[in-house]
Amino acid sequence: MSDLVPVTAAVPVTPAPVTVVGLGADGWEGLSPAARRELHAAEVLMGSARQLALVPEPAAERVAWPSPLLPALPALIASHRGRRVCVLASGDPMFHGIGTTLVRLLGADRVRVLPHPSAVSLACARLGWAADRVEVVSLVARPVESLHTAIHAGRRVLVLSADGRTPARVAELLTARGYGGSPMTVLERLGGAEERVISGTAGHWSPPVTHDLNVVAVECRADAGAVPLPCVPGLPDEAFEHDGQLTKSEVRAVTLSRLAPAPGELLWDVGAGAGSIGIEWMRAHPSNRAVAVENHPERAARIARNASTLGVPGLKVVTGAAPAALAGLEEPDAVFIGGGATAAGMVDVCWEALRPGGRLVANAVTVESETVLASRYGELGGDLVRLAVGRAAPVGGFTGWRSMMPVTIWTVVKPFPRTPDGDGV
Repeated sequence: MSDLVPVTAAVPVTPAPVTVVGLGADGWEGLSPAARRELHAAEVLMGSARQLALVPEPAAERVAWPSPLLPALPALIASHRGRRVCVLASGDPMFHGIGTTLVRLLGADRVRVLPHPSAVSLACARLGWAADRVEVVSLVARPVESLHTAIHAGRRVLVLSADGRTPARVAELLTARGYGGSPMTVLERLGGAEERVISGTAGHWSPPVTHDLNVVAVECRADAGAVPLPCVPGLPDEAFEHDGQLTKSEVRAVTLSRLAPAPGELLWDVGAGAGSIGIEWMRAHPSNRAVAVENHPERAARIARNASTLGVPGLKVVTGAAPAALAGLEEPDAVFIGGGATAAGMVDVCWEALRPGGRLVANAVTVESETVLASRYGELGGDLVRLAVGRAAPVGGFTGWRSMMPVTIWTVVKPFPRTPDGDGV
């Protein structure tokens, strides 16, 4: 008799990977043999109605994306578990595409990507632009104001459009910013038989609508009198709409250096005033995030306008009195207390919420708030600096110095918890 015992228990089946195939405007004709084989072998084909129409029959079961897509995507993928699923994408699926979303959802080991040249690659090839010297801004599901941070004289920018109205909106924004003389080129249906190029300048842009599938190329040229907005902290005070509650340029630059923004980090800007600290934090890197907490509704609305004007419309504004308004917010990498340091529990709540290794910076201009900072400096350590700034101003027919109110800046880094052997974790 055999010693082998039949196995009757169910063996888990490893789900087949999802294959993502990048398509160009040339559709089937532009696909590689490997991509065509994947499409032929698929049991389920997912994509937009436009993309599905580019794949000839016969093919797998076709599933058009629902709207909105992202909330429905996990259940949609799960409903076809165990089948060979192929997802269609525009261009390079890993460049502002569905490929990155699927990797986040399923893991890199469950997603196979067959890219097509991206719209950026095709646009640079048509224009003769060096791809490594071009800034790319996606306006797909993002406000057009996101373009502001990329506008600098002499720079080349490629804009990934949301639809056929995007080029006109880009032209309007450039003109209002003082860059109306900037040459603009709209490249429609790149790589397809009906590819078309439209050229003009932002200030004299005429087509109100173009084809939905387009990329906008901009060569930024500043008009006479255009005010530059530098990349480094310390934007001119005039760049912000404010009612006097503004961290002034010189103090702001020092404060941001203490906050030390790094890519992908989150800041709480508490007692935000005009929102200048949170705005410049987000301008430091496209992946940075910030929450501005402001008790006065008028100022909160003003913060949102400033954020939009200065290119970071994604700044989150919370209207309410801190520290109560901080409840439920995501754990920050850094906290700035620009106002309200004397409020009961303010520093304690911010310190408790701050992640280990995070920075807390608090500014004080009154004796009472300075006393609080000095006391907490004695308890928690860190660095205490008093900053005095004088600006030249007319004195009769001469020039003298007008001193701004001195600002006390307290900076402290939250330590990592200690392990039993005394080392940090």
